[in-house]
Amino acid sequence: MPVLEWRKSSFSNEQDNCVELAVSAPARLLIRESDAPDTVLATNPARLRALLQRLKD
Repeated sequence: MPVLEWRKSSFSNEQDNCVELAVSAPARLLIRESDAPDTVLATNPARLRALLQRLKD
């Protein structure tokens, strides 16, 4: 199993809880909350893009 490289927003600091993303395959993204790292959601770039656009609207 490959080691995942989790990335968090540059807007976060060490004391903030934040959403982290990792790429597990070319078309698969993993999302987790930094204060609950064992709960992971899987999606793809198109669905994440649609969600973010919906939240912005």
